[in-house]
Amino acid sequence: MNNFFITTGRRTDGNCIVKAHSLAEKYNMHFIYRNNEPLAQIKKRHNCQTVIIVKRERISIATSSGELFFHPNMAQLRIKRLLKNEKDNMLTAMDLKKGMSVLDCTLGFATDALISAFRSGTLVIGLEADPLLALIAEEGLRAADFSVKELTKAAHNIKVINVNHEEYLQKLPDKSIDVVYFDPMFRHPLMDSLSLTPLRILADTAPVTKKSIDEACRIAKHRVVLKENSKSNEFDRLGFSSICGGRYSPIHYGIIKIGKYV
Repeated sequence: MNNFFITTGRRTDGNCIVKAHSLAEKYNMHFIYRNNEPLAQIKKRHNCQTVIIVKRERISIATSSGELFFHPNMAQLRIKRLLKNEKDNMLTAMDLKKGMSVLDCTLGFATDALISAFRSGTLVIGLEADPLLALIAEEGLRAADFSVKELTKAAHNIKVINVNHEEYLQKLPDKSIDVVYFDPMFRHPLMDSLSLTPLRILADTAPVTKKSIDEACRIAKHRVVLKENSKSNEFDRLGFSSICGGRYSPIHYGIIKIGKYV
């Protein structure tokens, strides 16, 4: 991670400095002592637009388009609904049951992985190609202590791996994972997702390849699921003939059913 550096917030304390030093060593990043200096000035001096900031309340990524930090987002609301036995379209698409294994190929900030871990009750592997997003997700999940205890347990059942999913999929044996899941950055962002603009700067926006889907089908024992804009042509391009999602929902899930559970 030599193209980035780590620092603290302007209002800091000894714990933040120790934490920043520890993260810099762990992730092979350069630590810069803030000394109350404006972040813009530090960025200019080091010719770097993206910075990890350790604050008292959280770790965040400062980008040219805004700040990113780990938060359970909709996962908390979705888990509360699931605890009331309400339906979740993603879990319906996965047909995910207790004890099933899940490989989330596009982790991001782990919102969907949290739901998978909650339902499966076992380890979910989350792949994230961008090293900074992987760092924020890993540290956020590790430190998770939410008011909804089921959400905290789910967070601790997610293993984050900083790797491109194409590379990782090729190394897995046949029929080794129950459900393989993809949630790529939509080619055509939804209008109400403007808050994700900073995320799009870091996230891998390349389309999922047919090769990756073929590898996923080789690996999966139960299903391969793709999350996309409901108006997307990606489902047809990648061979997803079965679609799950509400008639008026902006998000649909493509399903490829595999193996003995079908």
